[in-house]
Amino acid sequence: MDIDALRSFLAFVETGSFTRAAKQVHRTQSAISMQMKKLEQDLNKKLFQKQGRLLNLSHDGQVFARYAKQLVQLHDETVKQMNAAQPSTLLRLGCPDDYAESVLPKLIKLLHKCWPNLDLQITCTPSNRVKIMIDSGHLDLGIITRSSDTEEGYTLESSQGVWTYNPLFNAHRIEPLPIAIFQRDCRFHQAATDGLHKQNRAFKIIACSGSASAQRGIVRSGVAIGAMAKLSIGDLTPLDCQSLPALPIVDIVLIRANSSQNPVTDITCLELCQSYISINNASEKKPSFIGTY
Repeated sequence: MDIDALRSFLAFVETGSFTRAAKQVHRTQSAISMQMKKLEQDLNKKLFQKQGRLLNLSHDGQVFARYAKQLVQLHDETVKQMNAAQPSTLLRLGCPDDYAESVLPKLIKLLHKCWPNLDLQITCTPSNRVKIMIDSGHLDLGIITRSSDTEEGYTLESSQGVWTYNPLFNAHRIEPLPIAIFQRDCRFHQAATDGLHKQNRAFKIIACSGSASAQRGIVRSGVAIGAMAKLSIGDLTPLDCQSLPALPIVDIVLIRANSSQNPVTDITCLELCQSYISINNASEKKPSFIGTY
């Protein structure tokens, strides 16, 4: 239905005549008549009835008048809101599951300060996959663990690798040692397995996963101990055991796609990381319980 025809119909409802309705909506009487005929065709209903020389609304016309008013009001409100709305900024962000509960929320706050009307689309996937999606143009921005042999990206923060366990269970005393670790391209995977091999210590990989949530769940159940960044351990307990191989410190960095459509520039990346570091430095450090045996 034509919105102008609805306005003309409501003008008739208000004035009671096509002549006065035509003046109100600044159309000719013949144009109003044609609009009303088209409305009746669209609805397959008679909206008007003659009573002597007068033209009144039929029963269907009276029913339709209520809906016509709502339709015009909804149309006008929609147009008003769409004209008032600021254009949104689409940003596609990739983040490993490791940092979804620690790094990601703080970065999201900073992103929304940069772009108040931000359309943020987040993909949780391992660092190597984030880099692939950045290179292929499927992501604009990525949080990743920096490779040990590169200086890529802009540093957000660093985190010490730790062994984790559930002190309610004895997984750390079992031989061969059951471990839950990330996939092979993870630095903690390499450090854990290489270190245990060098110690000639028997171990069994219970599971390899690209998900920190999955690793935490396995460790929490007491099936294995884990190896992950301290900022990713959640409610798990760090395991302080001198007989286990040391795990490296990892750098969590921000990388961007080199695309003209990317709303995030190199300067923006640098400013985001500087703001992130300032917030981290200002925040209070909560003490954590260290389990020993």
